[in-house]
Amino acid sequence: MIFQDFSKALAQFSDARFRRVLLLGVGLTLGLFVISGLGLWQLLAWIDIENVSLPFFGKVAWLSYVLGVITAALSLFAWVFLMIPVASAITAVFLDDVAQAVEDKHFPHLPAPPRMPLSTAIADTFSFLAVLIGANLLALMLYIMLPFAAPFIFYALNGFLLGREYFTLAATRREGRAGARALRSRHGNEIWLAGCLMAIPLTIPVLNLFVPILGAATFTHMYHRLSQR
Repeated sequence: MIFQDFSKALAQFSDARFRRVLLLGVGLTLGLFVISGLGLWQLLAWIDIENVSLPFFGKVAWLSYVLGVITAALSLFAWVFLMIPVASAITAVFLDDVAQAVEDKHFPHLPAPPRMPLSTAIADTFSFLAVLIGANLLALMLYIMLPFAAPFIFYALNGFLLGREYFTLAATRREGRAGARALRSRHGNEIWLAGCLMAIPLTIPVLNLFVPILGAATFTHMYHRLSQR
């Protein structure tokens, strides 16, 4: 049944609202990184590093070169390591549109749920991102201590976190937070397994950009299936 939910979500990926959410997430992320990079370089130019003097050293013309190298390295690090989590976080703000697209196609008889305020969506998204990053940083100790078990720990941990987040998102729209928690506690194992499935593309560059959208769509199907039991 989990794979049926997943395949239905995958089959709807040509939906214009799915593409819109993906383009919004990636586009806003690129804009944020470009503006941040330009702002940092402009700040360095404004400081006029070439004329900076240090006690006992006098003018340090080489300081501009060193800071330039550091700035370029930080920019490269941000593009390589932060691009995906930031894009996923921004994309997640608009996932209510993905859930609505799924319901419009597969559950057209349902009335439209109350729209989640944008401020609440942003707060929930960045709260989840902080938990995701924090939990994986703590898990680094286990990866070092148990290197052969590291892949299993990664998928088990992130499967739990992703399943919990995306199922809560789907269920809260119809059940409220209390109802979503109750439903999640009754079907915790199945939700965790579906989360593990979502964690697989999380480790593949480019494909991990699609995880928030695929997760929201898959767990919307799962919520409706489980709520009918």
